[in-house]
Amino acid sequence: MSVVLASASPRRRALVAALGVPFEADPADVDEASDERDPVRLAEALALSKARAVAARRPGDVVIGSDTVVALEGRLLGKPGDAAEARAMLHALRGRAHEVVTGVAVVVAGRHVEAVSHQRTAVVMRAYTDAECEEFIARGEPFDKAGGYAIQDAVFRPVARIDGCECGVIGLPLWTLRQCLAEAGVETGMPALDRCAVCPARD
Repeated sequence: MSVVLASASPRRRALVAALGVPFEADPADVDEASDERDPVRLAEALALSKARAVAARRPGDVVIGSDTVVALEGRLLGKPGDAAEARAMLHALRGRAHEVVTGVAVVVAGRHVEAVSHQRTAVVMRAYTDAECEEFIARGEPFDKAGGYAIQDAVFRPVARIDGCECGVIGLPLWTLRQCLAEAGVETGMPALDRCAVCPARD
C-alpha cells in the first residue's frame, strides 16, 4: 500500500513531505468546472473527485486529493487564465478580507474508504501597489493558484493577516489531512513545520 498525492503542485508535495510519510505524486486530470457556488461544497467535491480519479487506477493505495477555493464576498476566485484575469483578481483582493477554503479527501478504492473534510481560513490582504502586482504577474506566479496569489511568496508578500490554518491557504491543511489519513488507517508524525505548532486547526 502506497500513499499517493493526486496533485502536481510543488507546494502540496512539500506540505505532505512535512508529515514524514513516504509518498508519491500521481496528478489527477479532472474537469474542475462546476456550477456549485458554495465554497465548502465545491472544495470538498473537487478534492474528492481528484482522489477518486487516481484511486480508480490504484486500488489499495491511499490517495490524497485537495482543492483550494478563494471566496470574496460571495464570488469564487479560481486560477486566473491570463494576465488580465490575474490583475483583476489581485486588484479586487487588495486591502480586503476574504476566505480561503481547502477541501481534503483521502480515498482507498479497494477498501471503500472515503474521508472528506475541509479547512476555512480568513485572510486579509495588504494594500500592495499596482507595480507590485505587475511584478508578480510578470514572474508567471498567479496562474496555478486559486485567487492568483501565494501567501508564501517572499517578494510579493500579499497578505497582512490570517486567522486560521496557514497551510490551508498554501494548499493543504496538514492537521485536517492527518485526521483524514487516520480514518484510512495511516498514522503520521506531527507536522514538521513551525507554523503547524501554533495552528488553530490542530484543536
